[in-house]
Amino acid sequence: MNIKPNLLITCYLFLFSVLSLNAQDESLLNSNTIPISLKTNANAIVRLDYTQIEISSIKKYRYSKKRIVTIINEEGNKKIDASVGYDSGISIHKLQAIIYDAFGNQVKKIRKSDFKDVSAVSNFSLYEDSRVKYMQYTPTNYPYTVVFEYEFSTNNTAYIPSWKPLEGYSVSTEKNQFDVIYDVSVGINTLEKNFEGYTIVNKSKEGFVSYTASNLSALKYEAISPLLKNITPQVLITPVNFHYEGYTGKTDDWKNLGKWMHDEMLQNRTELPVKTKETIIKLVEGIEDPIEKAKLVYKYVQDNTRYISVQEGIGGIQPIAAAQVDEVKYGDCKGLTNYTKALLDVVDVKSNYTRVYASSKNQVDINKDFVTFLGQTNHVILNIPTPQGNVWLECTSQTSPFNYNGGFTDDRDVFVISPEGGEIVHTKIYTAQENTKETKAKVQLEATGNIKAQVEIISQGVRYDNHYYIENELEKDQKLYYKEYFNTINNLEINAINFDNNKDEIVFTEKLDVKITRYASKAGERILLKPNIFNVEEYVPPRYKKRNLPFQINRGKVTINTFEITIPETLQVEALQDAVTITNKFGEYHFSITEKDKKTLVFQRKLKLKKGQYNKEDYKEFRDFLLQIVKHDKSKIVLKNKK
Repeated sequence: MNIKPNLLITCYLFLFSVLSLNAQDESLLNSNTIPISLKTNANAIVRLDYTQIEISSIKKYRYSKKRIVTIINEEGNKKIDASVGYDSGISIHKLQAIIYDAFGNQVKKIRKSDFKDVSAVSNFSLYEDSRVKYMQYTPTNYPYTVVFEYEFSTNNTAYIPSWKPLEGYSVSTEKNQFDVIYDVSVGINTLEKNFEGYTIVNKSKEGFVSYTASNLSALKYEAISPLLKNITPQVLITPVNFHYEGYTGKTDDWKNLGKWMHDEMLQNRTELPVKTKETIIKLVEGIEDPIEKAKLVYKYVQDNTRYISVQEGIGGIQPIAAAQVDEVKYGDCKGLTNYTKALLDVVDVKSNYTRVYASSKNQVDINKDFVTFLGQTNHVILNIPTPQGNVWLECTSQTSPFNYNGGFTDDRDVFVISPEGGEIVHTKIYTAQENTKETKAKVQLEATGNIKAQVEIISQGVRYDNHYYIENELEKDQKLYYKEYFNTINNLEINAINFDNNKDEIVFTEKLDVKITRYASKAGERILLKPNIFNVEEYVPPRYKKRNLPFQINRGKVTINTFEITIPETLQVEALQDAVTITNKFGEYHFSITEKDKKTLVFQRKLKLKKGQYNKEDYKEFRDFLLQIVKHDKSKIVLKNKK
């Protein structure tokens, strides 16, 4: 072991600091000692979070954590964070928690044996080795404080968690210290992000990484804010040389890391039973086009397997062997992706295992400037390279169309692993024009104010994601869904529902036959009709006296409404809303209603929102734009009886 004398001094300093921290613990247990500045906007206050990682050789990793957190209210319970995942490769040496009341008096001590110990994935034998120990505690009063300590060791040195001293919205931090003591032969790379405006103490040197943050006030969530990690301090950390499950690797560049992952993690995981190979060969018999083969194989996987959710890190990084998935007919994202790849190998279709950070809320890129084995991804998909471009397969879905990323994995950098090595590739970007939802309707207005309508909703791009699943619901649940979807309409009666799911073009069409009683209102001799019947824009984010955070529109989109309204012979138009056009940096809005003939009105509306990141100073203008849309969407036309 090549630990230099100055690193030994660092170790002694660490032991001294731990003793000092222990001496301060008593004051941290009393909630009355929390600075006022840390209570503002906080549901929980992290009094102390101390992490120490020691990597004494490429095969020796020891992790210690001491965490003191005061929970202010029920929402704060989510931030206790008193659990540990483990498997046969992890030895837990210490695990305990102590609960204190608001004044620092001990309420309860939870020993290692008191922690609940459960399978991380219940009832699935492939993952029976993966378990979680967690603290179960129901508070009777607030505030209260939890002191949580644990320590474990492992031979796997591939992963060092990133340091994020601000853990979430409405959580403040009194002190967070993160130390890594490492043998110089292991090597450590770091990447600092978003330090501007924060006081961060960095005492790192060769063989020692150390960051400390103190007195970080809680940030209050504001509507359409960016991901917290994109605007608050973070340090990415990775070993240069590492050991994982019997293999040694190196994070020198993406190409070499990908080559290592293919050769060590994925090699020999794609063998399949002879019978399954014969089935797949017969399935594509007579087909030469590799994409047409891939479509049939993808459908086979969807029809013959099911997905089980396994948290990243549970069950390891190496996928379950394809033969095992073939036998049990289920798997996590790693197992099902590897299984699909194995089936494609049988019919000579090249495909690549791909790691990605999947999220429908935000597109999260892999940081291409920071090579790391673990920590930047949480999901696996499959890539098929073609001369026309990349094809992407979501192997965990039994219903997703072929080559459809949807909002889960679209528009982000991913890590594609091939026999030639690794590469950062960007997934499909759905443009605003592709993310279209068009609602058409043929409406018959009755003199009573009732309407009957045939409605058609056509969704594409990521908006297909938001609609196509309803096809597989029970009829009673479909009707409940539409009652909620059209929640601005009272007295809605749904008489018929039909769907057209075009998976080749990735277009989902909903066809509804509806009746609405007393939709139009009477005002003396007149009838007032709101023509924007089936797609009213009502969401406007909150007003803030002082906006503190930037905001973003994650994806561009286009919404189109075209409603043809037939009025009774006994009525005529008295007044129509003037056409409206609003254009700004956020998008465009058009609204018009015209007379096609004496008994037919045509309502047209189009809203285009542009993808973008905006400064907090732009928020009022954006909100005013939405307020104008809501105002015009609620416009009414006036009809009167013919004389």
